Amino acid sequence: MSYPRAEHLFKTASAELDPHGNGWTLHQLRHSALQHLAEASRSAPELQAKSRHQHLASLGRYVRLGEETSARITAEHDLAARRCSR
Repeated sequence: MSYPRAEHLFKTASAELDPHGNGWTLHQLRHSALQHLAEASRSAPELQAKSRHQHLASLGRYVRLGEETSARITAEHDLAARRCSR
C-alpha cells in the first residue's frame, strides 16, 4: 500500500473522531505516538530510535512534556536531592 493511500484511509477512518471532522494525518499519528512515549518516561535516545530522527534536537517539535512530567524528570535526576534522601 502506498503512503498516500494509507494516509487517505487513516484520515477517512479518523474523521468522525476528529473534533474538526477532517481526520488526522499519519504525521499527526506519529507525533501523538512520540508524545505518549515521552510521557511514559521513555528516554530521548529511545524516542530518537523509534522516530529515526538523526538529531535529538529535532525531537523537540514532536515531544511536548507537561509541567508534571518535567518536574518529575528534574526531581529524579537531581543529584543533591538523591544524596539527602540516603
